[in-house]
Amino acid sequence: MELYELNLYEVIEGLQNKKFSAQELFNSCKNRINLLEKNINAFITRTDENLNYKNDSDGILKGVPTVLKDNLCTQGIKTTAASKILGEWKPPYSATVWNLLKDSGAILMGKTNMDEFAMGNTCGNSAYGPTKNPNDITRVPGGSSGGSAAAVSAGYVPFGLGSDTGGSIRQPASYCGVYGLKPTYGMVSRYGLISYGSSLDQIGPFARTVRDLQIIMSVIAQHDPKDSGSFRNFTPNFTHDPDANLKGKKIALVKEFQNFTLDEPILNAMQNVKKILESEGAEIIEVSLPVISRYAVACYYALAMSEAHTNLERYDGVRYGYTVQDATSLKEMFERVRSYGFGSEVKSRIIAGTCLTEPSRCDEYYVAATKVRTLIAQEFAQAFKQTDFILQPVTPSLPPKIGELDEDEMKGYETDLYTLPVNLAGLPGLSFFTGYENKNNLPVGLQLIGSRWSDSELLNAGVAIERHTGSPKIANGGVK
Repeated sequence: MELYELNLYEVIEGLQNKKFSAQELFNSCKNRINLLEKNINAFITRTDENLNYKNDSDGILKGVPTVLKDNLCTQGIKTTAASKILGEWKPPYSATVWNLLKDSGAILMGKTNMDEFAMGNTCGNSAYGPTKNPNDITRVPGGSSGGSAAAVSAGYVPFGLGSDTGGSIRQPASYCGVYGLKPTYGMVSRYGLISYGSSLDQIGPFARTVRDLQIIMSVIAQHDPKDSGSFRNFTPNFTHDPDANLKGKKIALVKEFQNFTLDEPILNAMQNVKKILESEGAEIIEVSLPVISRYAVACYYALAMSEAHTNLERYDGVRYGYTVQDATSLKEMFERVRSYGFGSEVKSRIIAGTCLTEPSRCDEYYVAATKVRTLIAQEFAQAFKQTDFILQPVTPSLPPKIGELDEDEMKGYETDLYTLPVNLAGLPGLSFFTGYENKNNLPVGLQLIGSRWSDSELLNAGVAIERHTGSPKIANGGVK
């Protein structure tokens, strides 16, 4: 087995027991990147050329390569959010999550591709070209954190970080065949994350085993006074329980989702996982979420676009990023900077957000959406009085071909109902690997949702499922 094929726990164990050196591990990962990157395009910026292994950290991640989604600020390293408008901007500070990883000894291999400002679900809305799915390079890896998911899937690194505003960790994890966690809102600091929808954004990890997710969360789930939403008054415990089981647990299916159309591989995975859960001693029940099933998508977009409109006002060409020198007025400069700097998807969401928050419409749309959001959170809270976890698809279909969603934009929104409500209520969601479908050997993922702050219990439930489904294999990235 090559070193790049090792999962995070195996890497840590190997480094600590001197089975191989950090340099040997780095060389293996770098060679893997050099072999596949021309096919996958997972990176916007690579940082693996000049690395110093002689750091003073004795942390658990010492010598472990990783990647960060390119909306996470890294001091002195170009950070673009996959947009032209940030140009060659190098932040004067780093995101809290990167400081925590770095202090634990992690090594940054690069900043990964994404949908511009995290707006999209294909990783194709990028000023730096689309990322391709390592399992089939004719297909999308999912978005918006497709670059990080692809990097982990292809064996570039044993783990990476992304962000999830409406499914942007869970969907790429499902499409690429890795594990991904969208933590409870406030569990991981958002400081240094370039904002899309501030009340919805959450940073989380990708890895190839649930145990690896637990290791990463034990590092990055720390209270941060720089983030007003950061948790207080408790200490998360992400200790791995190899004997975790689901005996006596209640796991729910959503009544309103049962008549929705699913691709056969997704439907088969749901049936297989239900059998696994029952074999583990869980009781399968049904919960009703009528408000969520009817109003969640409209509510999400009203809020997300309104927040995007506010967050993206700062990109004006005055203080940082792309600018023009020959404008005759501020108005002309703003128009030219934003016309060139923003892509079409970002522009459309800014315009929609501007309309939704215009004084004559604000009460009708934005304020109404905040009220519906409260109802959604309450509906979830009632459901979790009856059940421990909710099982559902991440998406209703396997990853589409690149460009397929450009021909049918509405098809891209079909996945939203399964992912967006989790962000609206601030809940944790685990995208987990279930196996491969037979026709094209594509990975199939499902999702387990927990109540607020149940992240550690959710991951141990994932451990119990993983005993049956196993871990994904390294994707070949189009190389035979």
